[in-house]
Amino acid sequence: MKNILRILLMLGIASFFFGCGNQKEGTKSADDGEKKLSVVATIGMIGDVAQKIGGERISVYSMMGPGVDPHLYKAKAGDLERLNKADLVLYNGIHLEAKMADVLEKLSERKNIIAVSRSIPEDQLITIEGAHDPHIWFDVKNWIRASEEIRDALIHTDPQGERRYREQQKAYKEELEELDAYVIKRAEEVTKEQRILITAHDAFNYFGRAYGFEVRGLQGISTVDEAGTGDVRALADFIAEKKIGALFVESSVSPKSIKALQAAVRDRGWDVKIGGELFSDAMGTLGTPEGTYIGMVKHNIDTIVAGLTITEE
Repeated sequence: MKNILRILLMLGIASFFFGCGNQKEGTKSADDGEKKLSVVATIGMIGDVAQKIGGERISVYSMMGPGVDPHLYKAKAGDLERLNKADLVLYNGIHLEAKMADVLEKLSERKNIIAVSRSIPEDQLITIEGAHDPHIWFDVKNWIRASEEIRDALIHTDPQGERRYREQQKAYKEELEELDAYVIKRAEEVTKEQRILITAHDAFNYFGRAYGFEVRGLQGISTVDEAGTGDVRALADFIAEKKIGALFVESSVSPKSIKALQAAVRDRGWDVKIGGELFSDAMGTLGTPEGTYIGMVKHNIDTIVAGLTITEE
């Protein structure tokens, strides 16, 4: 009898450690209640929306943090492990995550993986030099559509949470509609002549179309493209001729190219300012207002308005 009890005790201990060792990251233990849905998002903007809609039912991990350029990002070993374990993977698509294309394609064959950009009608996508512009989040109305795509993906993955997901997406949609109205109101503070936005790369075309700005980027829609001497010269001529008030650097792009452009403009007799830093392909630091989609968009429009309404000296 003693031997039997000893064997049962050893089996119990082994079962305990085996269970602990196999508990998945991003899930609750039995003591905490129901298991959370594990969601991996490529960019922070998607992760933020997913968390707003999913709330306490989900655990979200955003692969690309502050200052990270998604055009150049390559999946790391830890990323691959998270992607394989996730219940749902959300990415932007339209070749934004260009260096991850092969990984995402392979995952799509056996994982629950959704491109949020598929919610945008084809005729609403901006095309530049034969390629669709992936920066859809800069038109807030596009991001409302993306939030609906994320909601539906969560419902498909976790049908029991449908009522909660619908309620939270509806509430978040109202916040986004208020944000859209805020951007429109602030944009109106800039005269039509001043509404020319010059940035490091061509990330703000959806913003320009939605809110009435002419947009020029030194690099193309992808930071993989490099600006040549002719590009700098042509844009410097344009800025000096139009007497544009400010240029803007981006948090995820080196400021070197914009500073070189600024120097070229000064050589043409016009002292253009650096109007501030914009968030383009990545949000700000987690825990700050700019570390959320809404805070990022507000920061951008506030910075743009302040920069472009500088009084000429």
